[in-house]
Amino acid sequence: MRPTTIHTDLAIVGAGPTGLYGAFCAGFRGLSTVLIDALPQIGGQIAALYPEKVVRDVAGLPGVTGRELVDGLTAQADAFGTRYVLERQAVTLGDDAGRPQVTLSDGTLIDAGAVVLTAGIGTFTPRPLPAGEEFLGRGLSYFVPDLSAHTDRHVVVVGGGDSAIDWANALVPLARSVTVVHRRARFRAHAASVAEAQRAGVAFRVDCEITGLTGGDRVERVHLGDEVLPADSVIAALGFVSDLGPLADWGLELAGRTIRVDQRMRTNLPGVYAAGDVTEYPGKVRLMSVGFGEVATAVNNAAVQLDPEASLFPGHSTEASLV
Repeated sequence: MRPTTIHTDLAIVGAGPTGLYGAFCAGFRGLSTVLIDALPQIGGQIAALYPEKVVRDVAGLPGVTGRELVDGLTAQADAFGTRYVLERQAVTLGDDAGRPQVTLSDGTLIDAGAVVLTAGIGTFTPRPLPAGEEFLGRGLSYFVPDLSAHTDRHVVVVGGGDSAIDWANALVPLARSVTVVHRRARFRAHAASVAEAQRAGVAFRVDCEITGLTGGDRVERVHLGDEVLPADSVIAALGFVSDLGPLADWGLELAGRTIRVDQRMRTNLPGVYAAGDVTEYPGKVRLMSVGFGEVATAVNNAAVQLDPEASLFPGHSTEASLV
């Protein structure tokens, strides 16, 4: 069977908030867009790691959960028929008569007029729980995409960072019990969040580690040496290892784990732009709000590359009727 080929004006690699807003900007200009991500869901790091955490640094939104922000950005992108290609990694970059061609991990070929890289921190892999990995997908997880899945369960959260404590606080109203297990007595999480968890009734086991998980079809118990806790859900929030993955071999000009760009958000490769946390330039500020501006700059410059007669300024959204 021949690999599938998808033709599009713009390919955006990375379906986090920056990539989603880029898809809206492209659609507003009438460009067909394919949004690619290695994760099974859109939203990138914010959806995978802290969907219930309140985000406060987006202009005009005093406080919005990660999930709500991603839902809003998705609705914007969907207004223009953005095509999502998920659970597939962008592996190689080629060129066909001046058109970038991105090959995905399943062999799919994306033939694009231009490519915008919005890969955030790159490919991030969860640090595994040393004991009980055989229960992954059977009660053990590294993400909490849906809080309701843990309703009325005995939940054990492993870790001492912000994600661990944020998830514990979010699950208290739903779960039968919530216990945080941390190998140290001190937490990396914000002290106010730890105090909130203590007030809410989260149980803490510190200076100890999980030595095993047991159960039948699903996890049922967590072992802390001689102590055994009931557990229907184990959430391992032990941090992540991130890197650029295959992008590091594309020939991009790199600065560590970031990609150098110019004021138009162009990389050193023809037809390839980048925006968001993955980029580097003098004076760079890594905020989500900055990424929104960068991807708008990247997309509009890519639009002019595709059609030199087009205006760089896309017009105001208030002047358009979105169906």
